[in-house]
Amino acid sequence: MKIIVDPEKCTGSGECVRICPRKAITLEDGLAVVDHDICDLDGICIPACPNRAIDYRSDG
Repeated sequence: MKIIVDPEKCTGSGECVRICPRKAITLEDGLAVVDHDICDLDGICIPACPNRAIDYRSDG
């Protein structure tokens, strides 16, 4: 499982960046990007996103 960002919904508000305690999310070219090596899957960023652009996805 991992946290993913839907680039069609992300507006780069930065709320997820501010709330992530592990600093696993950055903004690149105006979109949120998750560093999966740092992310601990706590999901605190999911409800923080005003555009519902962040969610869990199964690795397959």
